[in-house]
Amino acid sequence: MYPLKFAPILKQTLWGGDKIIPFKHLESDLTGVGESWEISDVEGDRSVVINGPDKGVNLTEMVRRYREELVGEANYLLFGDKFPLLIKFIDARQDLSIQVHPNDQLAKKRHNSFGKTEMWYVIDADEGAKLRSGFSEQITPKEYKERVYNDTITDVLQEYRIKAGDVFFLPAGRIHSIGAGAFIAEIQQTSDITYRIYDFNRKDANGKTRELHTELAREAIDYEVLDDYRTPYEAVKDEPVELVACPYFTTSLYDMTEVIRCNYSELDSFVILICVEGSCKLIDNEKNEITLQAGETVLLPATTQDVTIIPDGAVKFLEAYV
Repeated sequence: MYPLKFAPILKQTLWGGDKIIPFKHLESDLTGVGESWEISDVEGDRSVVINGPDKGVNLTEMVRRYREELVGEANYLLFGDKFPLLIKFIDARQDLSIQVHPNDQLAKKRHNSFGKTEMWYVIDADEGAKLRSGFSEQITPKEYKERVYNDTITDVLQEYRIKAGDVFFLPAGRIHSIGAGAFIAEIQQTSDITYRIYDFNRKDANGKTRELHTELAREAIDYEVLDDYRTPYEAVKDEPVELVACPYFTTSLYDMTEVIRCNYSELDSFVILICVEGSCKLIDNEKNEITLQAGETVLLPATTQDVTIIPDGAVKFLEAYV
């Protein structure tokens, strides 16, 4: 096997901006692109390989074809033919809706699906851009419903001004929203289940408001209040910095100006590299070579033993695996 690149799945949205197309160096006239799904095994939105002998094969078929060679033995036993992670870039020109995602148990019961634990890495942020994550004060499920109906739910949400490099971990059940001016990379479980709680009474091009899922969300929300919902870390040059480690994914940040060799021989998992700045060349143990630049994502199969990463001046990327 060899490092895999996939065609991006571009999503035009009500709130989408104009940053994704140039960031990914694409030639496209699309406007209002809110999301680029980089690696996806969601039904109806399955990523397709664009390089090497498997060019044209979708991710579902790749997992069926290569099984543990692609995803790792433990992952194949746990997830079967379903690739477990969904990778996105998100560009918010307007505020996204206030929302929440169900955990595994609730998602299985209601939708026969994985839950949706996720994380955000802020690639860029306009002046004054904000994110909302978690409650700022204790409320009850009854009060939650009342605040949705009387347009005061945002009054009890924790709000953060953001800058490039900020990280937020969002376990399933945490109420949240992405604010206008935020440009982020998102790593999440493979699930497209979102309960929309509040949408600022916006109307689409046809003058209609979007559906809300107030009652479904009420039972999915974790009402616990934390002091701080940000994920702290110490930025270090030329060595990996772990950002998040949870049962669903482990993510590290690499900010590199020097050549580094990543040894994956003891790791029973695929590895995803998401480039957020600069560019580099990758050479694996089979002497496969591939370039990676800002806006690109590459999937290293579980058979990969090691990869040498050669920055072109400087490169910054996220590394994620299960």
